[in-house]
This record gives sequence, structure tokens and C-alpha cells, in this order.
Amino acid sequence: QAQLVESGGGSVQAGGSLRLSCVASGYTISTYCMGWFRQTPGKEREGVATISASGGSTDYADSVEGRFTISRNNAKNSLYLQMDGLSAEDTGVYYCAARYRTGCARAYIFPIWGHGTQVTVSS
Repeated sequence: QAQLVESGGGSVQAGGSLRLSCVASGYTISTYCMGWFRQTPGKEREGVATISASGGSTDYADSVEGRFTISRNNAKNSLYLQMDGLSAEDTGVYYCAARYRTGCARAYIFPIWGHGTQVTVSS
């Protein structure tokens, strides 16, 4: 059974950093497009960043471009999100997701999801 488990969330002050991790089990992510999404208070879930199977292509939301970096280590079956310059607007639950089909960007449908990790940024 394919599973994604996120970790690394927590509480941090504005301007701080966090690094989220996502480990997959039950399948190998090396052929999957992977992404990070978030659910922030009062807003719909949004795509934060995606990365192609090879890691050669990424797609970021304008709101995080230049502050967040998505990366992956296929040998460790893992996905990461380095978040720098955090602000209160980044508070929310962050989800790891996977997509097997062709096409890799935030606008595509991701059928495999983790349970999320909470990120809280205090101003």
C-alpha cells in the first residue's frame, strides 16, 4: 500500500526556517512527480511546489518563489521542502503528494497524499 509520511513541521518565528521531509513506502518514487501542498486558515488548499521525477523541473507558487526550495532524493525515497524567510501567511498544514502520470506541475491532479504536518509561524 502506497503511503507518504511527512515530518519536520513545528512552530517558528517569522523570518525563521523549517525543513519538511516526506518519506514514501510501498512504492518507489523515482518515476513519480512529487509535490508539496498546503492548507492555510481560511483558504483553499494550494500547490506550493512540485518537482519532476528526475528532479530536473520544478514549479513554485509565486508566494514562495525564492524562499522555498523543493528537492528529492530518490535513493532515499524522500522528498524535501526547505522553507526560509517564513511569515505568518505560511502557517498551515503541509501535505506531500505524488503523481505517476505524465505532466508535473501544481495544476495537475495528485492522487496519492500524506496526512500532513503542521507549520505555525508567529509574527
